[in-house]
Amino acid sequence: MKMILLRKFRVLILMVFLIACSMHIMIDLLPKLERHSNSGCSCSHTPSEEPQSWGKQGWPNKHTLRILQDFSNEPSSNVSSHSLERIPATGDKTQALRRLEHLGQRGDRKRQFIQDATVTKNMPVKGSRLSALYDHPLYKRSLPPLTDEDTLFNVNTDIRFDPKATEDQAWNTDGTMDEFSPMGELTADSYPNWLRFHIGINRHELYSRHNPVIEALLKDLVIQKITSVAMKSGGTQLKLIMTFQNYGQALFKPMKQTREQETPPDFFYFSDFERHNAEIAAFHLDRILDFRRVPPVAGRLVNMTKEIRDVTRDKKLWRTFFISPANNVCFYGECSYYCSTEHALCGKPDQIEGSLAAFLPDLALAKRKTWRNPWRRSYHKRKKAEWEVDPDYCEEVKQTPPYDSGTRLLDVMDMTIFDFLMGNMDRHHYETFEKFGNETFIIHLDNGRGFGKHSHDETSILVPLSQCCRVRKSTHLRLQLLAKEEYKLSTLMAESLVRDRLSPILIQPHLEAMDRRLRQVLNVLTECIEKEGYSYVVEDDLQGDQGSDHPHNGPGRR
Repeated sequence: MKMILLRKFRVLILMVFLIACSMHIMIDLLPKLERHSNSGCSCSHTPSEEPQSWGKQGWPNKHTLRILQDFSNEPSSNVSSHSLERIPATGDKTQALRRLEHLGQRGDRKRQFIQDATVTKNMPVKGSRLSALYDHPLYKRSLPPLTDEDTLFNVNTDIRFDPKATEDQAWNTDGTMDEFSPMGELTADSYPNWLRFHIGINRHELYSRHNPVIEALLKDLVIQKITSVAMKSGGTQLKLIMTFQNYGQALFKPMKQTREQETPPDFFYFSDFERHNAEIAAFHLDRILDFRRVPPVAGRLVNMTKEIRDVTRDKKLWRTFFISPANNVCFYGECSYYCSTEHALCGKPDQIEGSLAAFLPDLALAKRKTWRNPWRRSYHKRKKAEWEVDPDYCEEVKQTPPYDSGTRLLDVMDMTIFDFLMGNMDRHHYETFEKFGNETFIIHLDNGRGFGKHSHDETSILVPLSQCCRVRKSTHLRLQLLAKEEYKLSTLMAESLVRDRLSPILIQPHLEAMDRRLRQVLNVLTECIEKEGYSYVVEDDLQGDQGSDHPHNGPGRR
């Protein structure tokens, strides 16, 4: 009798195990089985309906995943998602370049960049204040001649494309041989816009003034077909990495606040929302200030069903989609803050606004160094940072490399002014391109926490400027120019932002706040000049070559 019961128990255990295995298999196969269901916009879904399939392309392979770009402020964050491939080792530049050859050459060779009608339409019209600003002598200063050491990539050695190397023969036959150089290689003008943007990066700027490639790239960010979406690892709030049909990539920050909403007064700066319109406005402000240190950003209205849910291979992202009681498509993803059902991002019914920021070159091809901002905040509810309690803190910074010589301290002052005009308190680190050493600009990444309060000016952001009393002459003159009525900053920003697809980007109070803050910056500099003298405060960078350095005649001379 005992043997019979024991056998029955074993059979029961085996059946339970088989049933469990079958359920797991069915769950994994469910997305594939759903491919046969209706595709397209699910605007009329009922709450009981399930999300659609993973997409028609299946899981990614190594040839469809680009390792060319990164948009992080952390050296180790090249892995954009758990569902994406890891990049090769940092030193394995050869393997990265091979992928660059395969993917970069598959861009849209037919696009005529300068003659594009839409780009021409988006250029400032003759007689506009913006075009008058860019015609001003301060905005026409040329760079010194660039050597191989001054450019991020050498097109002839680092990046060479051979159309015969691609495995996609269908792409090979698209176009005519007239588009190739006599040696059978693609010319630089035939590269996709994201790659032309990368090639144009040099020691002094991310992109040159009046570069038609930037306008074409902004257009690509808006109209290029999205082929893949994944969550970006790291960070406090949800961000998505979007890959386009031309193998470009961009960082997508979805809309979390309306234009009229301000940051609640009880919010700490480190728990504030990241605003998509702040990223867009920061790019335009950076360009008007003539810094050109923010990667191109454009606004886009995204179909959450067709352009996110149906093309993502990220299971963790896909499983967070649901239909709200109002019959809208929603999702929340995974992140440290605001990634829950209560903070879900919902479309109307499945359309959502967002900013798309073009990726910088991948760290495997162009290493970047991350620096701790000397005026980093404490990111604590009660503690204060050293610079907040020590009025002579800048004297210590001036004696510390790389701020004791060169132009780095002046770059931090530029960044301080940039952040104050936006009201951005969240600047804990910054990055530079490693190839250029310490003699290069600071990249102005991650500006989503700007433009949160138009009714409040956070003067603590200006502490680096008031403590150090240092500024470039070119920056000082441009600020004075933008304070004049004919070149009024708010008017120029409004004219520049109106060209974005999601216009209006900023409401009028935010534009007026920039004029008010600009006057405060100039007042601080005036007080510094009265106290220290003009020759000490204002570093003359308009004489001789821009790249020339006068050791200890600048930041660290006191």
